[in-house]
Amino acid sequence: MRASVGDRLLVHGRIVGQHDRTAEVIEVLGEDGGPPYRVRFEDGHETIMSPGPDTIVRPSPVTSEG
Repeated sequence: MRASVGDRLLVHGRIVGQHDRTAEVIEVLGEDGGPPYRVRFEDGHETIMSPGPDTIVRPSPVTSEG
């Protein structure tokens, strides 16, 4: 898994009734974009995580100028 600052991590719920959560990568602590990542969830909670196979990286949108 590779991510950059500004990317979003979509963490799927692991049990029935648990909702998916989205977190923004605010710092990459691993080498070459690898985990662990410091992330901020939608509710403002910040933590360091090494995402598992239930997580999808959504790249931040890049605006092109031209």
